[in-house]
Amino acid sequence: MARSAQDKIRLGLFINPTGHHQAAWRHPSSQADASVNLKHYIEIAQRAEAAKIDALFLADNQGMRNGPPEVVGRVAQYVAGFEPLTLLSALAPVTSRIGLIATGSTTYNYPYQIARKFASLDHLSGGRAGWNIVTSGTATREAENFGTVEHPEHEARYDRASEFVEVCRGLWDSWDDDAFIRDRERGIFSDMEKLHVLDHHGTYFDVRGPLNVPRCPQGYPLHVQAGTSSTGKDFAARYAEMMFVSAQSLGNAQALYSDVKARADKFGRDPDHIKIMPGLALTVGRTEAEAREKFEELQSLLTLPVALNMLSMRMNGADLSVYDIDRPFPDDIVIPPQSRSGFEVMVERSRREKLSIRELAIKTAGSLAGLTIHGSASQLADLMEEWFRENGCDGFNLQPSTFPGGLDDIVTLLVPELQRRGLFRTEYEARTLRGHLGLPRPASRYAGN
Repeated sequence: MARSAQDKIRLGLFINPTGHHQAAWRHPSSQADASVNLKHYIEIAQRAEAAKIDALFLADNQGMRNGPPEVVGRVAQYVAGFEPLTLLSALAPVTSRIGLIATGSTTYNYPYQIARKFASLDHLSGGRAGWNIVTSGTATREAENFGTVEHPEHEARYDRASEFVEVCRGLWDSWDDDAFIRDRERGIFSDMEKLHVLDHHGTYFDVRGPLNVPRCPQGYPLHVQAGTSSTGKDFAARYAEMMFVSAQSLGNAQALYSDVKARADKFGRDPDHIKIMPGLALTVGRTEAEAREKFEELQSLLTLPVALNMLSMRMNGADLSVYDIDRPFPDDIVIPPQSRSGFEVMVERSRREKLSIRELAIKTAGSLAGLTIHGSASQLADLMEEWFRENGCDGFNLQPSTFPGGLDDIVTLLVPELQRRGLFRTEYEARTLRGHLGLPRPASRYAGN
């Protein structure tokens, strides 16, 4: 699929309160209490919107990250912070264009809850809500917070997720777009002939409906997904409109891009209606040397136990204590079924770059992104343009090493360089998140009946 000169890169901003480098909270320029500082989030959201970025993204886990207390007490991620939908609802009235994407688990929620919350956010924001659909990994103790010790098996989680999404879509279609007439003269608030009761009975859920929220401004909130196992890619190809992926190289990105787009086509979808967004952990400087200096300063604040714990999280909670960390992963390693995609990516990188587990942990601790890079705005734009032009992606999920400083560098250095090349917008073209991405508003299943 050839790119035209008019095609633009899509940019998401993945907010990790103090930054995506695991030592960012220790850096003097960071906001140490960022995870519970609303003013901090408002400033980030407004700064990103001024730069015309497509959307903000907030990840979430409904539990503490795993690890011994002496390690967990040294990290700022998944320890204490705001629930993301609550936070995005606070950011909606202080922004007007930027998309607002939050994670919602299909394993530890119910469809009616999720459908109601995201429909509400879509109304509060005027059509800017996005749902990052996750099945939950094993890196945090979510299962134990929801009355069970056993985390469901990988395939079962995706089976549940498929039914979950279908139920949510049915609930979002509960009311026709013009059902709420609010006619004071006749005393008629809603046209009950335009109400639809779902009455779903499935393998995992029995949901009567209807949803007690009017149909969303976007029809459905934007569907986002990040799983890259074979099952995860099928799920994305069937449902996702934006896909967050981890890619270490252009070749790897191109293979994943073509695979997911082909799967979307097999599901009868327009492949252009799913935007592939690799994670890009970046440190931007006015020169390469300045960027390297910033990155090395952060690396100096990193401790080995934290790096190993981070690697374990990237491998979906894998127990690394069973391996000699001064050697690569063994050739006969058995990949746990519940840790599949993240485990495979890290093992493959260890072998490709001939890294011991210790070296891999230190090298990858900067971020959860697949690709970590530091350089000048021109160097970073070169890489982004190449990946975009060569069908490795539709855009990037940006993960600055620090907040707010790393975002300031993106806004003042990188975005202007992308705009100079004609790769990124200078003004928003639409008011909804779907509009920013050039995606259609889905029609109700009852339209025309």
